[in-house]
Amino acid sequence: MAPFGKIYSYPNNFRVQRAQVVAAYNGLEVPLAEDFQMAVTNKSPEFLAKFPMGKVPAFEGADGFCIAEGAAICTYLALSGPKRDQLFGTDPKTQGLISEWSFFAENELSTNLLTPAVMTLFKMAPFDEQKYNASAANLERALKRIEVALQGGKKYLVGDNVTLADIMVAGTLFFGGKFLIDAEMRKDIPNVVAWLKGLAALPEFKALGDLTLCETRVKP
Repeated sequence: MAPFGKIYSYPNNFRVQRAQVVAAYNGLEVPLAEDFQMAVTNKSPEFLAKFPMGKVPAFEGADGFCIAEGAAICTYLALSGPKRDQLFGTDPKTQGLISEWSFFAENELSTNLLTPAVMTLFKMAPFDEQKYNASAANLERALKRIEVALQGGKKYLVGDNVTLADIMVAGTLFFGGKFLIDAEMRKDIPNVVAWLKGLAALPEFKALGDLTLCETRVKP
């Protein structure tokens, strides 16, 4: 099968991994672009002609269609295959709820995970304990929102099947589990942990790698 398109990014980007889970559901092949170099490729005139902000991830389809922003790429892939109705719903209310969770993943989860990650994992900024603690507190609040949504033994965030909502939220938490969502934080979110473990067992979620949950959050 010929690739549906390619994604420009550095390796192990959870936003790319989420897109590849979506692609797996729709039977689409979406590999990373070969020979991509961060801060080199995405600053080239050729790249900027397609993606003026120079950000990654960025998707280029086999037909030449280009789109940036992680959530937008996932939405496009969700709507581009036979599982589109499952992944994005068939009525405005379901689609609205799925979009709500997608925005939640970006605004409440990714934002509050990336600030600590930049300081502890990527070491691209000096450690600032006040910012670190504020992000952790905001993340904990967001996790409790997911916990409530999964009460009553729910297996999925919207409806009775995996949707883009589950992929967007879980894909972000797979990343956070490696360094910030520690045992202390997890004790108050048993529904979230069970939900993540259930999704991790699905073959389409293989792109996210193993579900790794740290015992103690990473600090310098």
